[in-house]
Amino acid sequence: MNSFFAMMSRMKYIDRWALMRNSRNENLSEHSLEVSMIAHALAVIGNTSLGKELDAGKAAVLGLYHDATEIITGDMPTPVKYYNTEIKNTYKDIEHQASRTLLGMLPEEMQDSYREIFEKQQEDAYLWRLVKAADKLSAYIKCVEEEQTGNLEFVRAKKQTLKHIRQMELPETNLFLDYFMDAYGKNLDELTGGEA
Repeated sequence: MNSFFAMMSRMKYIDRWALMRNSRNENLSEHSLEVSMIAHALAVIGNTSLGKELDAGKAAVLGLYHDATEIITGDMPTPVKYYNTEIKNTYKDIEHQASRTLLGMLPEEMQDSYREIFEKQQEDAYLWRLVKAADKLSAYIKCVEEEQTGNLEFVRAKKQTLKHIRQMELPETNLFLDYFMDAYGKNLDELTGGEA
């Protein structure tokens, strides 16, 4: 039985931000789509504004599957996952095992194509940096949205996440913030130019 895509469809059942009160719940499927779109955008920004030659399509695909192992492991909250080196390394081992389990759910002839998505390849190192940045940008967007609803639970996370984004020192992320972040504070009429 090849159950890979049936497993992928279960992303929608994995809730994120489990340790925090949410005004709107976010699931792994939604998050993965957003990370995929942002990773693609970061690669396009690199190509169009910074003179790079990045594979934006591959960045999108890597972003789409970047947290797929959480279907098996669940979403480990960041403060727990990075509490100490031992937990961090153990969790990486668990993620690696989950990746192998997911790959085993594909027909054998498809596994090599997906292995390069689930097992980070050296030649994709910069794209993976962009995916990590997209993941952080997605988290920052969540914090902004929660804060706008009056949920103060995300104020500190918002500050810390922006600090992490800046520390990544990726020019693509700074341009994304400059180009797109202000729009996340707008309502539908403001976004579409309609009347309020």
